[in-house]
Amino acid sequence: MIDIKLIRENPEVVRNGLRLRGASEENLEHLFVLESQRRSLIQQANELRSKRNTLQEEINKADRDKKSVIIDQTKAISIKIKGVDVELSEKDDEFSKIVLQLPNIPHSTVPLGKDAYSNKEVRAWGKRPQFSFKPKPHWELGEALGILDSKRATKITGSRFSLFMGAGARLERALINFMLDLHTKEHGYKEVSPPFLVNSETMTGTGQLPKFADDLFRLSDTDYWLIPTAEVPLTNIHRNEILQAKDLPLLYTAYTPCFRKEAGTYGKESRGLIRQHQFDKVELVRLVKPEDSYSHLERLLLDAEEVLKRLNLSYRVVALCTGDLGFSASKTYDLEAWMPGLDAFVEISSCSNFEDFQARRCNMKYRPDPGAKPEYLHTLNGSGLAIGRTVAAILENFQNADGTIMIPEALHYYMNNRDSYLLYPSKSGLQRD
Repeated sequence: MIDIKLIRENPEVVRNGLRLRGASEENLEHLFVLESQRRSLIQQANELRSKRNTLQEEINKADRDKKSVIIDQTKAISIKIKGVDVELSEKDDEFSKIVLQLPNIPHSTVPLGKDAYSNKEVRAWGKRPQFSFKPKPHWELGEALGILDSKRATKITGSRFSLFMGAGARLERALINFMLDLHTKEHGYKEVSPPFLVNSETMTGTGQLPKFADDLFRLSDTDYWLIPTAEVPLTNIHRNEILQAKDLPLLYTAYTPCFRKEAGTYGKESRGLIRQHQFDKVELVRLVKPEDSYSHLERLLLDAEEVLKRLNLSYRVVALCTGDLGFSASKTYDLEAWMPGLDAFVEISSCSNFEDFQARRCNMKYRPDPGAKPEYLHTLNGSGLAIGRTVAAILENFQNADGTIMIPEALHYYMNNRDSYLLYPSKSGLQRD
């Protein structure tokens, strides 16, 4: 949520920032009208209360006849105050509804642009594999290997769900364990196993509600939502709390399934593991002091990059432009892995600094010094990484002409030290395990 003080004292900063995000001009103007009306009502209420206090002091000094008049005047003012308070409450509710729908203001270093075509490549790593044959997309490879069964997944649930079998399920589990071990043992994160269902207040805290309600799955007749990412429960761990500066930064990581409607059509991305209604992800969250948050963004990015480096997957880092930023983010880097079967780079991680946007919605503060006034901290999160997309990248990048797949060395231990570290196609369609 945008700082109300900033809206009040620097309206042009808010206007310019939100225009870059494509926010509704009508909403913006209505917001500033409401803020003016709120301030006027607050001033009226304060003046009336001051007048009532003065009259109440006069009551004890007045004689009987005058006292009765003053009491009547006090009652009349109290009625007016009640009316102003009701109107102010209505304006506050209307103001809050608009503020909760407004995106974060972009950081000054974010590239300008309307859409993904204006994103800027920051750096690239690794060599793209060269093939003596036309590389296949991961869904064809997975089906030939008998480790990915989209037809049976559709039968069980519906489209955009996956069914990993045998070595495919083991590969998925290996990636989860590898990523969690890397982030906890080497990067300093504390592992968390959070709920996969959260309430509306939790969803509102990280910015999923109210704006994206139609993109989420909700359990009917309850206030429970399926999480779209572990960012939601991890960031809300300290909602409505005041932390101590000595305890920051707090670094959390978690593996969870994630659930998203993914409405719309995405061409090639509609097939295979790229856009699923249910997918697995290892998430990274940092709660930090404001002055440290942009150095933490760079460190968060390096943590996610390290996963790709250890898997020897070619990737690039892209800074998102103002028009492509996520709702809550002030600045975002995407990590895009090279997918030779798709002949394209595909997002595999998104690392963002939300500054105090989520902390305000979560009422999450820290005390800079003992006895000091609490301030809002900054929150960051990134995928470390998306599991299904990482499986897809491994299948496409390490495929051989005979249909076998070489497993990256970093996963050998997690694949139970199999002798060949290869996945083999099977004529029966059932992967040997």
